[in-house]
Amino acid sequence: MDQASNRQFLDDITGALDWWREAGVDFDFLDTPRQWIVPEEERDENGGRIPPRRRPPVQVDAPPALPSRIDPALLPADLPAFRDWWMRESLLDDGGSAGRILPSGQSSAPLMIVVETPEPQDRETLLTGPQGKLLDAMLAAFGTRREEVYLASALPRHDALPDWRAAETRGLGDALARHVNLVAPQRLMVLGGNVLSLIGHESPQRAAVLRQFHHEGCVIPLLAGWGLAALMQQPRAKASFWSAWLEWSKSETDKSVSTAPEDQKS
Repeated sequence: MDQASNRQFLDDITGALDWWREAGVDFDFLDTPRQWIVPEEERDENGGRIPPRRRPPVQVDAPPALPSRIDPALLPADLPAFRDWWMRESLLDDGGSAGRILPSGQSSAPLMIVVETPEPQDRETLLTGPQGKLLDAMLAAFGTRREEVYLASALPRHDALPDWRAAETRGLGDALARHVNLVAPQRLMVLGGNVLSLIGHESPQRAAVLRQFHHEGCVIPLLAGWGLAALMQQPRAKASFWSAWLEWSKSETDKSVSTAPEDQKS
């Protein structure tokens, strides 16, 4: 190729590049990556580049699989440790520790109450909104106060639309059962059919039903009913719940009398 032909060829290439540059194309992209810098170990003894097909495959270790379910064997064995675990365990939900609410009360309480979730208003204490006011009114009618019961929630933070199936898959039922065992209350009240399902019972069709909690050799009288939000919307349900409470209390009183020593019965 003579000098004139070379000049014409270069002018054609330059003109084409200028045309693409004016059209806004500044870079050339490839669909497949290209390795421009070849490490020393990928050259042969003569310094030549080893073809890609001759390179040994790179072994990449897969990251360790994260647990997807709470291991019952690793649940805390005492109540203070459980409360600490409750605030930091990532498997309880996907939201971290922000917004979680601790349960309140002491172990061996006369009554333990479990609700589904904290209220939207809750920041440091459970049930500080309308549901909490209803609960306080119910406890006053029962002849007790919030300070005398152990109050807990099945989920650690408020959730407007909880995925209860996912909660069961994560093992929250095992966590709740261990929680009840560690508190060891004299009686257990569960407010919300989803909570009842977590511990192996069907959701109540009526406003309140009597059951028993069985776990790890522990048997506790159980009163299960609709959630506080449902009770607020159904005034007649409150009367049904009150009747169930009276029946429950009478049956427990009769059991206490029947098992008391003869000198106490007289």
